[in-house]
Amino acid sequence: MNWLRTALGIVLLGVLSLARAEPVTLDGTEQWIMKSNEGREYRIMISLPEGDVPYTGGYPVIYLLDGNAYFPAFHAAKRAQKRLQGSIIVAIGYPSDTPLDFERRAFDLSPPQPPERNEPPQGGQDLFLDFIEQRLMPKVAERYKVDQDQRSLVGHSFGGMFGVYTLFTRPALFQHVVAVSPSLWWRDRYLLAHERAFTQQAHAGQLQLTHSSLTLLVAERDLVQSIQDARALQLRLQDLSQYGLRSDFQIEQGEDHMSVPFRIPTRVLDELVGARRF
Repeated sequence: MNWLRTALGIVLLGVLSLARAEPVTLDGTEQWIMKSNEGREYRIMISLPEGDVPYTGGYPVIYLLDGNAYFPAFHAAKRAQKRLQGSIIVAIGYPSDTPLDFERRAFDLSPPQPPERNEPPQGGQDLFLDFIEQRLMPKVAERYKVDQDQRSLVGHSFGGMFGVYTLFTRPALFQHVVAVSPSLWWRDRYLLAHERAFTQQAHAGQLQLTHSSLTLLVAERDLVQSIQDARALQLRLQDLSQYGLRSDFQIEQGEDHMSVPFRIPTRVLDELVGARRF
């Protein structure tokens, strides 16, 4: 039985070795934990800019939702290509070991629900926007040279829905929004009411949209209704181009709802930071 004890010892040493393994640190990054006014903790992951500060006096900034899942892919795409390195990615995640914290994101990215349907808890989208606008953005501007006229937001699924909501309700917060496979069907298409109010304000001359854009990007294998909803939204928003709003609709061939965020980082970053757009 000595051979068995030896084998078990080797396995145990391997397990202990894995338990002591250090986490991987990505070069060119830093991270910290921030709290919202309500005490919710967020993991903020930064892809640091490289090269000289642009002529605008600051670097373009891309705010990325669901950072635990998508930050590594976007950071790698940015660092591998010189034309993209002069930008900052600010990924917003959670102090969790899982790529997607479904309970936290369900609250942060969604509208209020009736009490009988509020499981898991939802309805925190305005609190989350307050955190981004009032706490996170000032912290980023304090630590880095930021081009305040070149702020973008990228979100997937619920995050894409949140991005569209942000455009409709706080259009001055980001110049560019990329909504990847957005959940426009949520709550009986609750965004339609916000879209109508946004459109009315635009026609009344109450919004400054000259430097604003929305990209709706869906996967070829998304649900047919989801693809149609995104396309219909972009067609409706085309009328606002007369006030400066640029809108675009793209289909990523061969991808499904969960694979598409990992396929598009280079294209999205090229669109957002390859050249100053005004």
